[in-house]
Amino acid sequence: MIAHARSPVRDARIPLSPGDIAERAVESLRREVETYPKPGLVSHVDRGSHADMDAGTFRASATALLPYFAELADAGAAGAGMPTLRQIGIEAETAMREVTGGVNTHRGAIFGLGLLTAAAGALAQTACRLPPGALGRHVSERYGDAILAGPVLLHAPGAAARRRYGIGGAPAEAAAGFPTLYAIGLPALRRARHLRLGDEEAARVETCFALIAHLEDTNLLHRGGEAGYAFARASATAFLAGGGVARDDWRAQAEAVHRAFVARNLSPGGSADLLAMTLFVDGLEAA
Repeated sequence: MIAHARSPVRDARIPLSPGDIAERAVESLRREVETYPKPGLVSHVDRGSHADMDAGTFRASATALLPYFAELADAGAAGAGMPTLRQIGIEAETAMREVTGGVNTHRGAIFGLGLLTAAAGALAQTACRLPPGALGRHVSERYGDAILAGPVLLHAPGAAARRRYGIGGAPAEAAAGFPTLYAIGLPALRRARHLRLGDEEAARVETCFALIAHLEDTNLLHRGGEAGYAFARASATAFLAGGGVARDDWRAQAEAVHRAFVARNLSPGGSADLLAMTLFVDGLEAA
């Protein structure tokens, strides 16, 4: 990649390499798993609602995905189309399952975060600071139609839930440029940083709850049906309405919601994926 000359007038920087972008993507996955309490989700503290995976599984998976995120960023920089990105994603999922013993830890993140790394690869060709919303706009404009026209995995839990309940799920979110990430995730993350100065974990917890409260999460529908889905969103909304991480006892309150999710075998995996994507976008926009 050719480095752009620094300008005394413009706020310029050396463009990020595909390797740099991939490192940021993997770090966002690591920060997601190192967040507790996230209702029903795996963390460094416990397994949440999952008997077949733990934090070590997620860490190994994230590390295995590093070269594939670099390939996606490089493909984005080269202007590759959706078929190329899909093929890299298939290879990434194979690598994931090899290190996890067949467990699906990051399939949703490979899709969503993979698209954002491709967009970052394309936009990193310029020396200007990344404008707010640019990654999502690029995904929507460059890949939106192809995402919606893409193959449907008939037996995948998310696809089955989308058909049964008539919601768009992850493909619709991505094709629209990740509106929940930009309208809910990023504002929650940045607001929470002011509520709990210096406590990045608290900011991530607040963001996770905000995403659960708003996202049409097919993982929740798959595991809990409409009743579980409604319970999850109402519980997250109540936590936020009660003050969220601004409360002195926020951690105890969040842990109580977490235990309630585990008791009902609920796991908002789509919100976990979007939390990692939010962290990735936030880091690039602040770079």
